[in-house]
Amino acid sequence: MTTPPRRRLVPAYLATHGRAAAAGTNALDRLSVLHAAADFPAGLGGEHRQLWELVRPGALTLAEAAAHLRLPVSATTFVAADLAERGALAVRAPIPSAQPVNRDLAERLLSGLRALK
Repeated sequence: MTTPPRRRLVPAYLATHGRAAAAGTNALDRLSVLHAAADFPAGLGGEHRQLWELVRPGALTLAEAAAHLRLPVSATTFVAADLAERGALAVRAPIPSAQPVNRDLAERLLSGLRALK
């Protein structure tokens, strides 16, 4: 007989404290990079402390942090926004996708470099 998967004892919506929107969530994307920027602020606990301790050794994306915390990305966004608002968490935008290379420009550059010989 297999054991059923373990469920969170606290529903994910409790991490948001019943809020529908968090301040500063416009800057947060699932690929936003999070890292601890300062000491943990007083007055927060639970998931806030877990997220802060998780990113203290090194940066993680919001989606990776959500997976480690076993929270939905939407709930983790609230937790990260709270920490960022208090200065305990630094958020960096995701690295944009590379644009296609202009082949004509690359060929002219290569020709110019060859001419320097």
